[in-house]
Amino acid sequence: MSEYERPTLAKDGATETGEATPPSGADAVREAHLAAAEGAVLRADALVAGYLPGVNILNGADLYCAENELVGIIGPNGAGKSTLLKSLFGLVKIKSGTVKLKGEEITNQRADSLVAKGIGFVPQTNNVFPSLTIQENLEMGCYQEPSKFKDRFAFVAEIFPSLYERRAQRAGSLSGGERQMVAMGRALMMEPSVLLLDEPSAGLSPVLQDEVFVQTRRINRAGVSVIMVEQNASRCLQICDRGYVLDHGRNAYTGTGRELANDPKVIQLYLGTLAKA
Repeated sequence: MSEYERPTLAKDGATETGEATPPSGADAVREAHLAAAEGAVLRADALVAGYLPGVNILNGADLYCAENELVGIIGPNGAGKSTLLKSLFGLVKIKSGTVKLKGEEITNQRADSLVAKGIGFVPQTNNVFPSLTIQENLEMGCYQEPSKFKDRFAFVAEIFPSLYERRAQRAGSLSGGERQMVAMGRALMMEPSVLLLDEPSAGLSPVLQDEVFVQTRRINRAGVSVIMVEQNASRCLQICDRGYVLDHGRNAYTGTGRELANDPKVIQLYLGTLAKA
């Protein structure tokens, strides 16, 4: 091409002379996501979702979680963090975009079918059956396949020894931190490949919050991929492999936990207030 031939973009992103032009800005971020998400255990692409017609909470959010990865999602109140998690688990209607589990599209499938396929979910509140014992709560976790109970209870007891020791105690008599252990244990009973945690440290004392983060990492190291929405942003970024900062239903920043925790813009715009939340 001579110095006088000025290339112009064609519809396919190449120049009229046939030369490809490198993407920039949002396009570059999008292409980076698509490339990195290949082979992920769970991935979400360009999700648009909300609770009311015409009102979207998610506005094109992307996410992926690789095998044995711990992914954290942080952001200001109302950013769409919990909505994103519930969309992945079939609890919020996805209007456009796709969710895939190990390459299989699972967009808008029922929560019970997703449990059978290998996704566990721990909601922020009302996450145990208070009138049932710890063991009965865990039995409810594998009601689709009761034959799994013995082996899975042994697995859960290795992570949470106190659940086995106190298995006859009613969940309603437990502290908030202990209930969280029961909820996480129940979600593990169907041998999920991915565990979704919605603000597991919310409402807990600083000591119990630390224990929840330790337990979450322990679950991850036992071979379970974890996606965690968390209001304690600084602590979340300390333990996660990668993180997403969600704002207005879109990905504002993404990177390793360490990168986000040390990014001046993330600190200024998000961690200053979120760390105090």
